[in-house]
Amino acid sequence: MSAPRESYPESWMGHEEVRRAMGWGLGLAGLVILGIIAGSRGFRDFDPALVPYAGATIFAAFGLGYRHSMWLNRPPTRLYWRRGWQYFLKPQRLLPNLLRLPVLLWDNLILQRFIERRSRRRWLAHWLIAWGCILAAAVTFPLSWGWIRFETARDSQGVYQTYGFGMRLFSFPLDSPVAPLIFNVLDIAAVMVITGVLLALWRRATDRGAMAVQQFTNDFMPLILLFAVSITGVLLTVSTHVLHGQHYAFLSQFHAVTVILTLIYLPFGKFFHIFQRPAQFGIAYYKREGAEAGSARCARCGAEFASKIHVEDLKQIEVELDIRYGLPGGGHYQDICPACRRKNLALVQDGLWRAARQPIRAPQSDLPDTSDPVRLGQP
Repeated sequence: MSAPRESYPESWMGHEEVRRAMGWGLGLAGLVILGIIAGSRGFRDFDPALVPYAGATIFAAFGLGYRHSMWLNRPPTRLYWRRGWQYFLKPQRLLPNLLRLPVLLWDNLILQRFIERRSRRRWLAHWLIAWGCILAAAVTFPLSWGWIRFETARDSQGVYQTYGFGMRLFSFPLDSPVAPLIFNVLDIAAVMVITGVLLALWRRATDRGAMAVQQFTNDFMPLILLFAVSITGVLLTVSTHVLHGQHYAFLSQFHAVTVILTLIYLPFGKFFHIFQRPAQFGIAYYKREGAEAGSARCARCGAEFASKIHVEDLKQIEVELDIRYGLPGGGHYQDICPACRRKNLALVQDGLWRAARQPIRAPQSDLPDTSDPVRLGQP
């Protein structure tokens, strides 16, 4: 059994994969540009003050396309991605899979129960941050791209009109109950995010398990960026309604900087898991297929430990990665259950420990002992 290589083989790390990823990045950025042009009716509804936001989203789109392509080029990810679609689109299972998809979306996207199983406090923080960001993105992206705009009615200054893609969608009086909700939707989203961030920071400051493994770049930097974007957005409202516009110019620029930095960070930091998460839906179909295909049995103890499909896919991935885990006699290391692997490791370590404690004995030799002068015939 040979040791695994330190890096993936050149077969998937070559220039072809980088060029493909660049193509996906440029293609996704191009779609955003075309969407801006089409949705704003040739920039007629585009607000020039929002150019920095639009530019940051274009860069983020390029980064997301590039990184997602490189992520899918990894042999393990590529195989599980393909298997997920293969089992989902299986003709005899397509209808049940389609019926099950809303349940998966409700549990994993709407309620996010995969977090609740770990900790209810962690789930609440994650849920508030996630839906606060979704609500804010649903408003800010269409506004910055010129897809949605608001203006007062020509015949009445007390009525606001909402336009989408150049078409009037609906109108509402400024003194109606819906007006404060529409005008303060970003503040509502910001309060949700701030609450979630504070709960997350509290958990990371009190949970010893989290404290032992947390890192600044992966765990604190995303929370700091989200907090900065949200608090500066709230301060804009405070400046408008409480401070009578004082410091609004500085706060608006500061808020723009935090938003742009967050969008630039989006494809390269922890936020990228937002776009990886939908791929997890295929895992549910993969597990069900594996359960019905039967379990693999350990070649050493005979116990069931994983699905046959999963074990065979691991063997295929290791071949692609040039990892040779074959055993003498035609067996494979993946056919050994985790419990037996730990036992074998313990036995090997015990043998090495015992060998290290054995006294070192000089090898026997037929030559005369030069340390004894009598045996050498000296007086």
